[in-house]
Amino acid sequence: MSALLLLSACGVEPGNGDGGSAKQPDKKAALIIAQGGLGDEAYNDLAYQGFKEATEKHGVAGRPIESKDIVAEGEQLVRTAAGSGYGLIADLEFSHADMLGKVAKDFPDVQFAIVNVEVDGPNVTSILFKEHEGSYLAGVLAGLVTKDTDNPKINGANKIGFIGGTKSTGIDKFLIGYMQGARSVNPDVQFDIKYADSFGDAAKGQQIAKQMYADGTDIIYAVAGGTGAGVIQAAKETGHYAIGVDTDQDAIAKGHVLTSMIKRTDLAMSNLVRDYAEGKLSGGTTIAYGLKEDGVGLSPMKYTKQDVPGDVLAKVEQAKQDIVEGKVEVWDVTEQGYPSWAK
Repeated sequence: MSALLLLSACGVEPGNGDGGSAKQPDKKAALIIAQGGLGDEAYNDLAYQGFKEATEKHGVAGRPIESKDIVAEGEQLVRTAAGSGYGLIADLEFSHADMLGKVAKDFPDVQFAIVNVEVDGPNVTSILFKEHEGSYLAGVLAGLVTKDTDNPKINGANKIGFIGGTKSTGIDKFLIGYMQGARSVNPDVQFDIKYADSFGDAAKGQQIAKQMYADGTDIIYAVAGGTGAGVIQAAKETGHYAIGVDTDQDAIAKGHVLTSMIKRTDLAMSNLVRDYAEGKLSGGTTIAYGLKEDGVGLSPMKYTKQDVPGDVLAKVEQAKQDIVEGKVEVWDVTEQGYPSWAK
């Protein structure tokens, strides 16, 4: 399917609510959906939620753009959107970084934005998240809970896991923060680390997770988009814990998702669309969302908080405050490389 056809099929312009056609908004925005697609119950879905709500609120005509091969077809899709009257193109696919810089130069009157990576350009806004900070908290929680043998979901092996969608610094940014947090409260904790090489294969995620649980791991942090749904299912089936990511996934398997490391892509997209609608988006900037900005953090743990000792929850909260106040620096593998203790 051509990029143009994909664009025409990806959304509906706002109408007047009575079946007739309303005057079309002057401003149009497109959201490039990343690997894993809509329906991942994680990164893409949360970003689209914020984008959709903001375009409706601010009178912007907004459309998501998907492709079965978003990596290979990304440039064609972005160029088509930029040449079709879209004044803002927000890209969720980190692998588009090199391409987006080139396309932005060819369309200087269009505002571009990209998430999870920095791209230089006077009309490009880069949006970064301090996932390592939120992952540190997930690690503190997991490192403490894995020692709680009074919990029937814990096996006493002092072993926690991580499943990434791919082996990359972007994914390992979560991993290293998670490891640092766990080691800070449980120096002897063991780690089982695997990569699924997919962000949309729930069956593979389930298979890998079941083997890890069988090998003694009792908590697995899944940073793998739609693949993570299989990890959560495996946690439910084997009677252990998963840790969700990007959005609050706790309700997917109530009582078996220990917590979720929420990454507020909805907030980022909402702010981006608002600034575009109000004519305040100028590009050439990098915006970072961390614990201090409420851009990352743990879920409320609605279905598991009662199973976690109060002193554990207090230590997680203290770790959060220490990071916000600058007392604890969380390792950022994208800027600092890999620490010696993680090799």
